[in-house]
Amino acid sequence: MEEPAESLRCDRIELRRWRMTDLDGLERTIHESLDHLVPWMPWAADPSRQHISDFLARNLDEWRTGQAFGYAITSDASLIGSCSLMRRIGPGGLEIGYWLHPRWTGRGLATTAAAALIHQGFHLTGIDRIEIHHDAANSASAGVARRLGFTEVERKPLPEGPLAPAETGVNVIWRMTAAQWRARTAIQHAQQAD
Repeated sequence: MEEPAESLRCDRIELRRWRMTDLDGLERTIHESLDHLVPWMPWAADPSRQHISDFLARNLDEWRTGQAFGYAITSDASLIGSCSLMRRIGPGGLEIGYWLHPRWTGRGLATTAAAALIHQGFHLTGIDRIEIHHDAANSASAGVARRLGFTEVERKPLPEGPLAPAETGVNVIWRMTAAQWRARTAIQHAQQAD
């Protein structure tokens, strides 16, 4: 099965495939980020060592089966967050997810990580769209999608309502098609050539 690169270097960060040896670093990063994560991430309400170990094991299995491609986000070898490409929006589509330790937010790093994932995703055979989904109240995630040139295509209430304390229960879906990405990439290359 076709896979994206296991390691991606971009600007000030590196994305690399999760490993079981990341358990201690990921546990520390999550626990230092709880105030930042709990409002938006339902899983952050119970970040036990076992749950974190299960997350890493699941990432290894999902990569092997091609269901998802999860990466540690690192800077100067420090683990600062997580991002992934997930096949959960139907054939031809990938969804991007991401979070950062709060000390690393506001620097464009989530946008940089997502841009690297977009590049990898559209190089996989059969991918015609990539989406970012987030709660309507999560303006930081909306900012990432907007900066990358995604188009908001839908807002829909979740049947189960809000899943985390800061959520409204309205899911916002942003989409970029392969054609949009190719056009955007061509413009960027032309601007760099000038």
